[in-house]
Amino acid sequence: MSRIASVLIPMPLPEAFDYAEPEGMALAPGDQVAVPLGPRLMRGVVAALREAAGGNRPLKPVAERLDDPPLPPGTLEFVQWAARYSVDAPGQPLAIALRGARAPKPKPVRVLEATGVAPARATPARSRVLEAAARRPMSGADLARAAGVSAGVVKGLLDEGALAERFVVEAATFPPPDLSRAGSALNASQAAAAGALKEMVRVGGFSVALLDGVTGSGKTEVYLEAAAEALAADPGAQVLILLPEIALTQAVIARVANRFGAPPGEWHSDVAPPARRRVWEATASGDCRIVVGARSALFLPFRKLRLIVVDEEHDSSFKQEDGFIYHGRDLAVARGKIEGAAVVLASATPSLESLRNAEAGRYRWLRLSARHGTARLPDIELIDLRETPPDKDRWLSPPLIAAMGETWARGEQTLLFLNRRGYAPLVLCKACGERLCAPDTDSWLVEHRYSGRLVCHLTGFSMPKPAACPHCGARDSLVSIGPGVERVEEEARELFPEARVVVFSSDTVFDAREARRLVESMAAGEIDILVATQAAAKGHNFPKLTLVGVVDADLGLRGGDLRAAERTYQLLAQATGRAGRKDRPGRALLQTYAPEHPVMQALKAQDRDAFVEAEMAEREAAGLPPFGRLAAVIASGPDATQLDAFVRGMAEAAPNTPGVEVYGPADAPLGLVRGRRRKRFLVRADRGVDLSAYMAAWRARVRPPGQVRVAIDIDPYSFL
Repeated sequence: MSRIASVLIPMPLPEAFDYAEPEGMALAPGDQVAVPLGPRLMRGVVAALREAAGGNRPLKPVAERLDDPPLPPGTLEFVQWAARYSVDAPGQPLAIALRGARAPKPKPVRVLEATGVAPARATPARSRVLEAAARRPMSGADLARAAGVSAGVVKGLLDEGALAERFVVEAATFPPPDLSRAGSALNASQAAAAGALKEMVRVGGFSVALLDGVTGSGKTEVYLEAAAEALAADPGAQVLILLPEIALTQAVIARVANRFGAPPGEWHSDVAPPARRRVWEATASGDCRIVVGARSALFLPFRKLRLIVVDEEHDSSFKQEDGFIYHGRDLAVARGKIEGAAVVLASATPSLESLRNAEAGRYRWLRLSARHGTARLPDIELIDLRETPPDKDRWLSPPLIAAMGETWARGEQTLLFLNRRGYAPLVLCKACGERLCAPDTDSWLVEHRYSGRLVCHLTGFSMPKPAACPHCGARDSLVSIGPGVERVEEEARELFPEARVVVFSSDTVFDAREARRLVESMAAGEIDILVATQAAAKGHNFPKLTLVGVVDADLGLRGGDLRAAERTYQLLAQATGRAGRKDRPGRALLQTYAPEHPVMQALKAQDRDAFVEAEMAEREAAGLPPFGRLAAVIASGPDATQLDAFVRGMAEAAPNTPGVEVYGPADAPLGLVRGRRRKRFLVRADRGVDLSAYMAAWRARVRPPGQVRVAIDIDPYSFL
């Protein structure tokens, strides 16, 4: 009897499509296939197969089975689970899972090899070339270099037929980890945590541990011991290490390579597509046993995933905010459960969700309370800007400037932290009061002095800074309001003209290689003052950095984000934790207009437990995460009247379910983006409610008209 193949297609389609399995094709779930969709052939993945019942309407046949590796069962199950959890089309996470398979294959390279034909004239130089070519084919330049001859000698042998050229695709090489190499020396606290993680890996199966250690406590060395245990226990075992920032990947890759004698596979947006394809294929074949990457590495086709590490698990960068919306930490735990793998969540400032799971016994809680070696935590002081404000049109207060001078005089380094890119966050016309915004968007244009442009960080729009106000035409009337890292750098250079001052932000560090170069320069003492956004606030180890100055400690507390206090504490604790990580004592100065705020007081006292206890109590009283669940609905459209009518109807269609509260619709804080009006709902649910099922049922009751789009965000982190 013939069979029917249900095929998932990497497009925003609501379900798998059915196709007839051609006789003799013998498909299996996970196979990559080409199927007709309208006039085109599309790549898809077989999700399921069933026997065809009599009387079924004729189905189009599967066109062919592709040569690319199939998705392993765990990956296929994870893709489908992620779509259900996120209330999205299964083709959306599938597109992420197939990103490597759809990347272009590496281009063939020209190599030369010996033919066995003797040259007309033998010389010592020619003999060396032929001996090198006999060992292995290589490019002409490599061959000349190996033989120590000029390119002309190689060309002469090629012309005489003693060498021949051919084109080959270089095979990806992922050397196996050397498990005989010893790890770093661990202190007693690290050894106890590593022992617990190794035991968890040895027992096998799904389990989660929270590795909760202060900054500089050596969490990386601990989880690398767990990785070594997993790799040694099974010759096919694979390990995934997730990082929130591309800037962090190079440092961790270097540490993994040093620990295991071989570099891991690297997976993030800066990796070239052919290299991504190599990692994807090697992961599917099992040849790549360690992968270090960004959140999308969760969707790689691991054959035997046995350990997942989420480093800096609290970081909001693990949240994907557009396209397929998901949180990397939460999906890592889910993938671990599907694969029967151990999961390690590591952080110096864990999320309240992870802390609550640890307190409740759902996660194993491993704590590292002291820094490694002789280093100790920095002293933290608050600078009350109401009492010691900066000079007019300046941003650094006298106490911070004095501390910077003392630090520089000792030959030590300063980090000035401000989580705001560019020169100024707002450009204002002093003649008419116009605030320059991006076209069709409620987002201010940020001035970037390096490029001389005004940039919208939301949409990517940019324009040269005009000489006159676009609104009233007044010339030389545009003024820059507020500081960004470029403006702070300008002030630091004026204060310390002989100091080496560098900016570290995504505008100045364009890729992982440049990030690694800058981090190495800072670690080598080649920079005196580093002005940085959050790109430098976590995970880095700078031996001579002894002073951290937080330019605007209040920045993250503004706005109505329920996680504002938690995020601010986490970010500032991470930033101040860069100071004094070796044998030199460190200090951190936080400029604030609200030194009495609980976050500032907790940071000064370095009393995380008191802050967490107070924050947990507030969340529990309101039924907010981690004691309740949240979901957001964002409806958008170009026609305001049509959008208003739709969201009113959507509100009326909301299921009436005990334990669920629906708020809205309301105008989004960013009410206009790229010409589309935006409305928001917020849904709060008790922990026992299946929020994904509720949102799916609500979504099924409405049919967006025309150009109206609806996006659902389970456990939202952004409320804009």
